[in-house]
This record gives sequence, structure tokens and C-alpha cells, in this order.
Amino acid sequence: MCGVLVMHVSGDYLLMQRDISKPNYGGYYEATAGGSALKGENEYTCIRRELLEETGILADKFEKISVDIEDDKNCIFYSFLCITDCEKDSIKLQQGETMSYKWISEKEFIHFIHSGKMIDRQKRRYFNYFKEKGFII
Repeated sequence: MCGVLVMHVSGDYLLMQRDISKPNYGGYYEATAGGSALKGENEYTCIRRELLEETGILADKFEKISVDIEDDKNCIFYSFLCITDCEKDSIKLQQGETMSYKWISEKEFIHFIHSGKMIDRQKRRYFNYFKEKGFII
């Protein structure tokens, strides 16, 4: 499985709102796009496809942030950062996956991390990145 944190060259972060019909965290905003790899995909092919499907962002450069083994899901999860210069109003939603999006400033993003509204599993996956950036002490 793969997930990507999307940062705009302006410094804003992209939050995607999960479709309300999703069984886990429906309606929550998440600071990631991603999902499961298809047969034959490596982590870079997977995240490129998932980012395009869920946001409409086409990117080729990803910085690997972490690799986590999730025993409870029997999988390996790759987390990435993507810095994009896409038009902020060009985000496309994937029916059944996402229902809205918003770009937030770095300050708002730090508040989001500490607000209790960020999905815990995502916070853990990006923890080292957040700590390195000084978002978490």
C-alpha cells in the first residue's frame, strides 16, 4: 500500500475529504492520497496512479518518507511526499473515494496535526517527516 502527502510549491498542503460512504473515517479530511498496489506495480507506480486517480495530479517525483510494516493489515505501507506546482483549483475528485478538498497553509496544517482531527494511522506514518519539519516536538 502507498500514501502521499501533497505539498504545493507555495507551501500549502492538500487535504482530501473521504467520501461519506467510506466504512472507515467517512467524511474525514485526510492529508494523503493513496491505496493498494495492483499486481505488478512497485511503490512508485502505485503512488503515481493513486495520486492521479484521487486528485487528478500527475507527478513523477516522489520523496519516500517512510516504510512501515503493518502486521494488522499484513502489508507494507510506503509513505511519500510530493511537491507540486499544479493549479490549486484543478483537483479532481474520485467518486466513492473523495468528496471535497482544501489547500491549507503550513500553520493551519500544523494545527490540523495537533487538533485530533488527523487520522491517527496517517499521523504515525508521517511522524518522522513532521518531526524533521518541526511540526511535532
